[in-house]
Amino acid sequence: MKNREIAKIFNEIAEYLEMEGVRFKPYAYQKAAITLENLKDSIDDIYGQGGLKALKAIPGIGESIAQKIEEYLQTGKIEYYEEFRRKLPINLDELIAVEGMGPKKAKILYEQLGITNLAELEAAARAHKIAPLKGFGAKTEANILEGIEFLKKSTGRFLLGEVWPLADQLLAALRALPEVDRADVAGSFRRKKETIGDLDFLVVSTQPDKVMAFFISQPDVVKVQAHGPTKSSVRLRQGLDADLRVIPAESYGAALQYFSGSKEHNIALRQIAIDQGYKLNEYGLFDQHDQAIAGRTEEEIYQALGLAWMPPELREDRGELAAAREGRLPRLIDYGDVKGDLHVHSNWNGGAQPIAEIAQAALALGYEYVGIADHTKFLRIEHGLDEEQLLARNQEIDRLNETLAREGKQFRILKGCEANILNDGGIDIADEVLAQMDYVIAGIHSAFRMPRDEMLRRLQTAMANPHVDIISHPTGRILKRREEYEVAVGDLLRLAHDTGTILEINAYPERLDLGDVNIRAAKQAGVRMVINTDAHHVDQLRYMPLGIAQARRGWAEKEDIINVWPATRLLAFLKKP
Repeated sequence: MKNREIAKIFNEIAEYLEMEGVRFKPYAYQKAAITLENLKDSIDDIYGQGGLKALKAIPGIGESIAQKIEEYLQTGKIEYYEEFRRKLPINLDELIAVEGMGPKKAKILYEQLGITNLAELEAAARAHKIAPLKGFGAKTEANILEGIEFLKKSTGRFLLGEVWPLADQLLAALRALPEVDRADVAGSFRRKKETIGDLDFLVVSTQPDKVMAFFISQPDVVKVQAHGPTKSSVRLRQGLDADLRVIPAESYGAALQYFSGSKEHNIALRQIAIDQGYKLNEYGLFDQHDQAIAGRTEEEIYQALGLAWMPPELREDRGELAAAREGRLPRLIDYGDVKGDLHVHSNWNGGAQPIAEIAQAALALGYEYVGIADHTKFLRIEHGLDEEQLLARNQEIDRLNETLAREGKQFRILKGCEANILNDGGIDIADEVLAQMDYVIAGIHSAFRMPRDEMLRRLQTAMANPHVDIISHPTGRILKRREEYEVAVGDLLRLAHDTGTILEINAYPERLDLGDVNIRAAKQAGVRMVINTDAHHVDQLRYMPLGIAQARRGWAEKEDIINVWPATRLLAFLKKP
């Protein structure tokens, strides 16, 4: 928790510094925030074991920032941050969550209109007080209102990437109890939806009182909303609710199936049961005389109804029940199938680690290769590389690969880049340099609100470039913050199919782009995909399961995803004429 709390403060300090036009320092705080968010160990533990010296030993944490971490751990606040808040008393987190609302705009709106939070921002926009301000205008005002409406749709939902570590932590704690015979997380988390409303835990135990007492006393629990012998509900510090139910062993499979959902899947499954003369609920599958037919496991529930068991990620009533009945369920990509990550940023373009360190981290994950895809020159805010810098970086990669070969390691670092698709569809790096890459990712990082026809022409031009292999985060969405580009997915898939361009499933928690519905459409259109983390820190390589979960929800199999292939097949496919 402390890691996330301090990271949030550092990100806001960076925003405040940006408001004041300070150069370079915002980046130091942003880099420190990324480091803290991705630390495997608690900052409390690190400090407790080694004090200030241990904090300064963390990559990206210098003397000044280490002192601020120490101050927070000792006092619960950072005075440097409190000074900014007194000077500019706004809910920065709320305001900059609106697309197009950067810190500088937030400062202007506070100084000229006294806007401090989202409600005041919406009121001012609806009263048309924002459009007359210098640097805003009617279009910006309309975009702000559109962004606020989009935010409202996501209220009460949490990113899968935010919830997953917490769910695993609580589940591990429950499974470690001697009184618990079995425990699982159900609900939308088990189906790995991209956003989660709450957590549903199920356990089998003959001593439910002890289990319930343990659950409601967890460190992250801030409010006990209900506490009973077989069910308890709590509010967690992170803002989401969690329920725990104790289930009899003979009904556990039925309860796991029922509480995993989805609602639509369950309605369709109950109808199948009714059509066969059965009754299905969270207690089991029963015949007309209320005799139990099945219930101990999910598998026996589905089998009794003439269906194959299916992974929870498929249970959205999108044809999985018919496929289960007819033996057509896909053989989904598994969580251990990926052999490499092709979208990793190094310290050449502002990433946290050098390429050698990224390679070691990828080796530790059991990968066969890792692709360094640094930003290119148009994206100055990310320290994008020009042609000369890319070629120099490639020389470093060649030297590292020679060293790995001498050491007998069956591992390869691939030379890539994440080039920018300009407004006219051109690429911001010369073709002769793109031709020297093992692969080229191209992405849209500007002019997100282009009209549909213009955006389609932009993508068409980019995909027609023979050096472009992959389109990164293809629809441009940011979960809970920004909708997809104005482009029909059908048109996007047609272009990708016709040009042989690979579409990315970006596993970064805020993106998960392509989404599950679009992944399934891509599969059906014969478009190949790649699952990448877009990591800017080696610890972000662990985001890969988020992308794999999306691929599974989209019915993806090994043939659909190119980075489950060995390096030789991958490179032959990328460099095909």
